Amino acid sequence: MTPTSATTVRTGSGAALLAVLMPAVLITVIASDMVNLVLPLMGAEFGASEAELAWVVTGFLLVFSVGIPIYGRISDRVSMRRLFGFALLTYAAGSLVCALAPDLLVLVLGRIVMGVGAAGIPVLSVLAITRLLPADRQGTGIGVVSAASGIGTAAGPAIGGGVGEFLGWPALFWLMFVAALVLVPVVVRVLPGEVPASRDMFDLAGGLLLGLGAGLLLFGATQLQAAGPTAPSCWGSLVAAIAAIGLFGWRTARAAHPFVPPALFGNRVYRAAVVVVFLAMLVNLGGLVFVPLLVVDVNGLGPGAGALVMIPAGIAVAVISPLIGRLTDRVGTRALLLAGLAVMGVFALLLSTFTGSPSVIPAGVGILGLSVGMICVLVPVIRAAAGTLPAAQAGVGLGILQGAQFLGAGTGPALFGALVAARQQAGSGAVNPLYPGHHGAAFSDAFLAMAVLALLALVAALRMPPAAAPPHDAGNIQQGGPGSGRQRGDRPRLGGDPGV
Repeated sequence: MTPTSATTVRTGSGAALLAVLMPAVLITVIASDMVNLVLPLMGAEFGASEAELAWVVTGFLLVFSVGIPIYGRISDRVSMRRLFGFALLTYAAGSLVCALAPDLLVLVLGRIVMGVGAAGIPVLSVLAITRLLPADRQGTGIGVVSAASGIGTAAGPAIGGGVGEFLGWPALFWLMFVAALVLVPVVVRVLPGEVPASRDMFDLAGGLLLGLGAGLLLFGATQLQAAGPTAPSCWGSLVAAIAAIGLFGWRTARAAHPFVPPALFGNRVYRAAVVVVFLAMLVNLGGLVFVPLLVVDVNGLGPGAGALVMIPAGIAVAVISPLIGRLTDRVGTRALLLAGLAVMGVFALLLSTFTGSPSVIPAGVGILGLSVGMICVLVPVIRAAAGTLPAAQAGVGLGILQGAQFLGAGTGPALFGALVAARQQAGSGAVNPLYPGHHGAAFSDAFLAMAVLALLALVAALRMPPAAAPPHDAGNIQQGGPGSGRQRGDRPRLGGDPGV
């Protein structure tokens, strides 16, 4: 029996694969945001300050951003079944520690363990789709996983607030613990257990430097909002991040088997994809965080009513993501990507212009447009990057791409929060000449900055050639070339020689 047929028998249908990946991504994304609304409950129980409670969120995000590229690189040496199972079990173990935590320190440690496990799930899910599904169905698969991510982002705070209020905050972690354990035997059944054919050595020290640089950058951005740019925790972290990334570059140039192959960033499509996904996630998470704050601070709604403004956007993401995936498989990536970025820019400008409206309708319409535009960006950009990577570079390449995505998600709210705080302190009018009011001018400036970043992402996306489209003949095995990793005949090889 050939490797292709063996994998096909073991993985079953594509529906079974997606039935595993979607809930796995869902619980991962929910975990990142579900604690935000129950932090006061934790603080009351443990007698902790706001600064101490922030580590419940920051600890998870730091190891999450550090771990993503490392999982991607290891996936070229360890079977998908074993690595995904390890990620879920680690996530479950961290959830159990959090549920039983007797004090804040143990809770933070549990969140860190959760982050170690959660870091592997998004990148391994995308890798499973690109390796196990036919090329003409990969866009659909990425769309389904993106839908799970969108649902989790919208539902995380609501689930956290609702469950935490009625059942207590430990119930959140018991829920995640059970969900992860239920998924483990399904993963064992559905994902392939073959060890990847590529067993090349790689520089683990270089990977740790890259992860350290990303983690310090994220921490510095959060401290920019919390403590201000003059605080040692802010500028010290940013300086250390630059030093770590510089050492990573030095190590990459000298290591015999660098963590990131230098040829990876010689790929024009991939370079543009990393820039686009980082900038787009800055804008997307900025909108998801600051639209609820806008309707509470400017429109005077309560937190519960403010959360209702986000519901249409969450529903739209869940419905549209699979459709965008199928459309990507049919028409290619570039047109959808450019359209999505243009939509994000237009609706960010709309939010900036109508920030002071007495109605919450502009805010709801604005976040709906931002969310739809983001899905039109995220699915094609992942598909384009995956389609242009050779099989030997797919693990590390998609790991770095997903790392950029979640780094943008983590730093965006902090950067825009610092901007809003600075503009509120200045007390001046809005920069946007279309904004006629004064109340809420700081929010208008933040949304205007999001529109500018969307424009910059659009400029970067223009460098992605129209050729970054799905292959029309997914059933033929082709040799050589950077696109060989996306042919259907290569998918069961799981990281094998791209030239075969």
